[in-house]
Amino acid sequence: MLVLEYKAVVKKPQAVAMDEAIRTAKFVRNKVLRYWMDNRGIGKKQLYQYNTQLRAEYSFVKELNSHACQVSVENVERAIKRFFDNCKNQKPGKKGYPRFKKHSRSVEYKTSGWKLHPSKRRIQFLDKKGIGELKLH
Repeated sequence: MLVLEYKAVVKKPQAVAMDEAIRTAKFVRNKVLRYWMDNRGIGKKQLYQYNTQLRAEYSFVKELNSHACQVSVENVERAIKRFFDNCKNQKPGKKGYPRFKKHSRSVEYKTSGWKLHPSKRRIQFLDKKGIGELKLH
């Protein structure tokens, strides 16, 4: 795996758009977690279907790349699985019941929603949040 680390040069409107994308990913994660808490016994298929329902219901969620929304659902799914594994293995102490995120600092774009320039000095975010192209140093 090739890992590249850069520092991005961000303009004020881009920073605002990035904050909005982070807040949207946090919103999706917390809504999906609340849906799981209110509907015990549902599986991951229903969590992803609820994500699709959120995208249809809220326009600001639809603006975020679909894979970034799916990552938020995967994070909830992972937290739920870890909780049940801890209970099943009788881990002593607290079991790590899934909690709502208050101070999220990132949004994860996996395979789509971004495009790296051939020179590897610029990255462009393709969703409708308005981040646009960032210079990398």
